[in-house]
Amino acid sequence: MTIIISNVLEKDDQTLSGHPYRYAMAYKPFNVLCANKDRYGRPALVDLGIPRTLHAAGRLDLDSEGLLLLTDDGALLHRVTHPDFNHPKTYLALVVGHPEAAALQPLRDGVMLKDGLTRPAEVEVLPETPLLPPFPKPLAAPSKTTWLRIVLYEGKKRQIKRMLSAVALPILRLVRVAIGPLTLPPDLEPGQWRVLTAAERRTLLDWVWQRAEKL
Repeated sequence: MTIIISNVLEKDDQTLSGHPYRYAMAYKPFNVLCANKDRYGRPALVDLGIPRTLHAAGRLDLDSEGLLLLTDDGALLHRVTHPDFNHPKTYLALVVGHPEAAALQPLRDGVMLKDGLTRPAEVEVLPETPLLPPFPKPLAAPSKTTWLRIVLYEGKKRQIKRMLSAVALPILRLVRVAIGPLTLPPDLEPGQWRVLTAAERRTLLDWVWQRAEKL
């Protein structure tokens, strides 16, 4: 799939830069490396047709999937990925078992990991299975699993998996569904990517810069 991207960064109808920054989103599939290429030959972003000049604002692990924000706007990349800006990222996690409220409270308070205490996360149990593309490998029966919605305000390496492991909740599937106000569209299938619409781009940029101004 080939998509030509030629969007100009604008805010309030005023061009902020003469350089035509590009903004796109992708659904990174399970077992695809979140990089331009892999020395071991594993599938990577370029295999999805994504230009090498576009960089992901926050990576996803090989065995995780979901929303990637792609851009060549260095300032935006910095603001979205740097922990000082506290940008929320929303995930859906399928875990083994049916955790009680007490088991989830440490996730909301902060979990001590090897690289420090995590920031408090938002965690809720989903009442029903979310509508997601089929997973490429067998999973445990729904009667033995629970879907959680987790919002992080930082990005430690493999953070959600390590947090859930710390509270004895094995994770079976992890999908990122939102980065700030940018959400994963239901019609974007794993492996697909597209340019942000004008409305999506404006909403994202306004939100990022407004949060930066408050710091």
